[in-house]
Amino acid sequence: MKRVTHGIFSKLAIGACAIILQFVWLIMIMYAASERFSEINFVFHIISVILALYLVDRDIKPYNKLSWIFIILWMPIIGVTCYFLLGRSELTRGNRRRLSEVIRHTEKYVTQDPDIAEQLKTDNYEAYKQSRYLTDYAGYPLCHEEDTEYFSCGEKVFARLLEDLKSAENFIFLEFFIIEPGYMFDTIVDILEQKAAEGVKIRLIYDDVGCINTLPSKYYRRLQKKGIRCASFNPFRPFLSVVMNNRDHRKVVVIDGKIAYTGGFNLADEYINRVKRFGYWKDAGIRITGEGVWNFTVMFMQMWNYIVRGDEPCDPYRVSYDNKQKKDSTGMIQPYADSPLDHENVGETVYLNIINRARKYVYIFTPYLIIDSEMSTALINAAKSGVDVRIVTPGIPDKKLVYLLTQSYYEQLIRGGVRIFQYTPGFIHSKCFVSDDEYAVVGTVNLDYRSLYLHFECGVWMYRAKAVAGVKEDALRTFDECQEISLEFCTQRNFIVRLIQSVLLLFAPLL
Repeated sequence: MKRVTHGIFSKLAIGACAIILQFVWLIMIMYAASERFSEINFVFHIISVILALYLVDRDIKPYNKLSWIFIILWMPIIGVTCYFLLGRSELTRGNRRRLSEVIRHTEKYVTQDPDIAEQLKTDNYEAYKQSRYLTDYAGYPLCHEEDTEYFSCGEKVFARLLEDLKSAENFIFLEFFIIEPGYMFDTIVDILEQKAAEGVKIRLIYDDVGCINTLPSKYYRRLQKKGIRCASFNPFRPFLSVVMNNRDHRKVVVIDGKIAYTGGFNLADEYINRVKRFGYWKDAGIRITGEGVWNFTVMFMQMWNYIVRGDEPCDPYRVSYDNKQKKDSTGMIQPYADSPLDHENVGETVYLNIINRARKYVYIFTPYLIIDSEMSTALINAAKSGVDVRIVTPGIPDKKLVYLLTQSYYEQLIRGGVRIFQYTPGFIHSKCFVSDDEYAVVGTVNLDYRSLYLHFECGVWMYRAKAVAGVKEDALRTFDECQEISLEFCTQRNFIVRLIQSVLLLFAPLL
């Protein structure tokens, strides 16, 4: 009963109700005005046609374009309103300008060592082209691997992370979409408080909407009293606004500039299975050391300076790395970030490059599968070319409508030769690609509209790094725990389910 009451009166519930009421009120006023004044109805129809023509000429994904055009022309008042509130992925002009300035001021810190790029170019030109894309369009350099360690579940990440946090001497940076008081986060906070007392700089970035239902009001004040400096990204306001579309979905830990983590895990108990929500929660993480950590340090400082409106240089957090790794290492890594504001879909292109260049296999973990025609065509073409393409999705969903939408893509993919597996023990939240024993990506990017186009994301692209084998081994073990989806499963869905899925496909860009 207490949990139900908390849910009803939570900040998220109240804020959502306020936004829904504003939207309904706005639509009702527009409809009432259009019924009383035919000119208003005529104007909305004109606007809907103009907006549809504008979208035809816009450089956006065909699937998203068609969905918006259909909604706008079918229901002009609702469609036009929804597009201006939800269809654009932009912060305010002032915020965009400030973030661009921050990134421009930090570009000097992430320049590519030409010798490393040339080494990869000589070794494997196809790999070099993938890396070159990240260098040119994500703005983060290719690095030699010192050490990469892959974790197949949140419990393993957590145990290793605690060891590293306890060893910190200079600074700890954390950036997460969700944090929630409980065993996991409280244990980390205890260590951070102790380290702050020892003089270690502690900084924490969290997404305000991601934490809207998990953190008590003014919780950051408690943390700051413990010596933990906090910054919340894009604070939630209970008003209709396109600004709320963009969220900081990254998960980053940087320790002393020597160790970094990323992956699908957040700082809450379900990620380490201390609480059960949707069966067993399977997540993934990666730990890196060496010069690649610098990419994450700069990434964090960019976001920190943007949020606090600062211009702190990155130099004090730079450490020297052992040049011996450049001689001994055959593996390479490239930690990268993806921003929705530069109109370059880095996360999506990284995935497409791996799929399109695969020769033997591509194994994929994703909690959601909401993809456009370009991604589905790439997956099907790879399968038709003899590549073993397998995708693992959850067996127990966290969002039922999104789960139905995910399953709506199964039939087309299976007919094209892609193998789909559902993780029967529970919910898989990992975001991983692995291909041909050479390439892997571990990060925060889901195969869905929001992750690919609306959120700030990050990941680690790897070529012949040690962790590549770990991702593959995890995939092979996971297949044994899954149910492979048959074509019959897809074709035997009842009419009502198919109808719901068809409607959801129209609104996929909104989910």
